[in-house]
Amino acid sequence: MIDTLRILVVDDELGMRHSIKRALRNFTVHLPEIDGETRFAVSEADSGEQALELLREESFDLMLLDHKLGGMTGLDVLEALRAQERDMLIIMITAFATIETAVRATKTGAYDFIAKPFTPDELKTTIEKAAAHLLTQRQAKRLAEEKRRIRFDFIRVLGHELKAPLAAIENYLGLLRDRVAGEQVSKYDHMIDRALIRSAGMRKLIVDLLDMTRIESGQKRREITDVDAIEAAQAALDGVRTAADARGITLNLQTNGPCTLRGDRGELEIVLNNLVSNAVKYNRDNGEVTVELIGDDTWIRFSVRDTGIGMTEEEAARLFADFVRIKNEQTRNIEGSGLGLSIVKKIAQLYRGNVAVESEPGVGSKFTVTLNRHVDVEDTVDAAQRTAGMAAHA
Repeated sequence: MIDTLRILVVDDELGMRHSIKRALRNFTVHLPEIDGETRFAVSEADSGEQALELLREESFDLMLLDHKLGGMTGLDVLEALRAQERDMLIIMITAFATIETAVRATKTGAYDFIAKPFTPDELKTTIEKAAAHLLTQRQAKRLAEEKRRIRFDFIRVLGHELKAPLAAIENYLGLLRDRVAGEQVSKYDHMIDRALIRSAGMRKLIVDLLDMTRIESGQKRREITDVDAIEAAQAALDGVRTAADARGITLNLQTNGPCTLRGDRGELEIVLNNLVSNAVKYNRDNGEVTVELIGDDTWIRFSVRDTGIGMTEEEAARLFADFVRIKNEQTRNIEGSGLGLSIVKKIAQLYRGNVAVESEPGVGSKFTVTLNRHVDVEDTVDAAQRTAGMAAHA
């Protein structure tokens, strides 16, 4: 990325203006803080009055302002600009580099101070310092604005996700209060069941939010041990067996031998529980769910395949973002937080792995998670911090 910063040189000496312009003509700086190259475009003004006139019509990033001018002094220009909110840094130039002048200029709004006579190298060093400060400030401001936007979007989506179940629960409670079905308690059982289902959905959303926040912040407490992935997969299948049996869905587990990895069992359970529960929820009656574990010296791959409703390519491409649920006629009655697969992806990244999906409408879906088997404690902590950093700058 190449930025061009505009510099206004205000000096009543033509030779000084031209010398500065010549020194900066082909000058570029590379600023690691913003990972980009910066060049400079120089404009001139021979008086403070002309400088103020130019500033009314144009915007500049830096100003090199001589203290001793024919009419207004540099300090007069600073005073005139003091009340204006400008994203511009001012560097004072003077042949009288007294402490008093430097202090006054700084208090009036100058960023830096350079005394005549100065060499081209001294000028370039001063300009480079000012450019780095200006661009870093701008980047910080952009990031702060982006964080505010992300926070706003997050709260907006969260409010939307909680609004519907809360409204449903309030509606059922109103029906109970008004005894709309009479005085017989059993007539209200289905309303209570529906309210409990919506309440459970909100609880799941809260749990998922807490998991996601801890993972993204890098502050989740992690207990790194040798985890038996086959045992964890079997536990995930056992956890959905009642729901699967009720719909005639067959559960299968296929492995290629012992599979262990160095990791946090709780994280592995989150991954498997999300994938397996989704495979049951989005399946057809009398369908199948197959969990396959394949391990080698470096990686373990978990594949969870279902025979359910499937997705289009466009739907599958959106799956792993926060709060994303595929909404259509077939899924509108299926509860979910929209965070499960996003959390699966974040956990996979902690293990230097990834998650992928293959799907076909009316045929089914296959989710594959790849995890490194030998991520040690330091690696996982570093990965958590990297993930937190990426989340903050997304």
